[in-house]
Parts: sequence; structure tokens; C-alpha cells
Amino acid sequence: MPMWFEDFASVSPEAVTTSPARTVTEADVVAFAAWSGDFNPVHTDAVAAAEGPFGERVAHGLLGLSFCLGLMSRTGEIEGSALALLGVDRWTFRAPIRFGDTVHVRATVIDTRLRTNGASGVVRREFRLVNQDDVVTQEGELRFLIRVRPRT
Repeated sequence: MPMWFEDFASVSPEAVTTSPARTVTEADVVAFAAWSGDFNPVHTDAVAAAEGPFGERVAHGLLGLSFCLGLMSRTGEIEGSALALLGVDRWTFRAPIRFGDTVHVRATVIDTRLRTNGASGVVRREFRLVNQDDVVTQEGELRFLIRVRPRT
């Protein structure tokens, strides 16, 4: 069930939405490399990556950000209410996402601002991508343009 701008505006800052989880696979990383064109050996070459800072291949940072958006969409809370992703701010890569990690998102509402047209508003949220060991792998703020509740 979608959340409209008014719903986000009334959410307590302590309220956390947790997404479903997914396991990161080699196929995810290969597909991301193919469509992004990022074939950096740290993601695609097991031998070279073994000598690198993580000791093995890891997922692309932007693949993790993509997982955040996809996993949160699976909650259904912005299905039909989101108009646009307006920005990604203060995004930090805290820990590598390894093949086989199972990740989920914890999201909170930071603030909301109704637009002057009254038809939509900006919702700023903090997203944390967390692995199976409760390690935050990535975090930052995302700004969405969300519709107000339709009048019936």
C-alpha cells in the first residue's frame, strides 16, 4: 500500500522501515558490469582481486545503491506515489559488499517539505544498506518527490 506525502510527513523520526533482503550473487555483479561498462578487476577478476584491498571480488558500490532503491520498492510504500528520485546526498561506502552477502535496507524519514503547488512534496530519507552480520555497508540520504494523497 503506497505512502503519500502526508504519510511520510507524519512518520516519527525514530520509525524504521526495513526492506526485504536479497543475497548478492556473482551473476548480479557480472550483469552490473555488463550494463554499466565497469569491468574493474576488483569486481570481475578473481585473481587480481585476491591481491587487492578486500582479498576477493566485491560488488560495485553503485550496485549497492541500486539494491537500496530496488529493495525499498519491494516494500510497496512508494508504489504509485513516487514521482521522481531527486537526489542522492552524503552517500558513503562503509564496507565492501561481498558475493554471498545478504543485504537489506533500513530507512528513516529525515524531513519533508510540501511544494508550493500543493500536489507533491519532497521527502528526505536516510537509507542504510546492512548485511547479514548487521554491518552497514553503505548509507546516505535520498530525496524523493512524492504525491499528496489523491482526493476521492
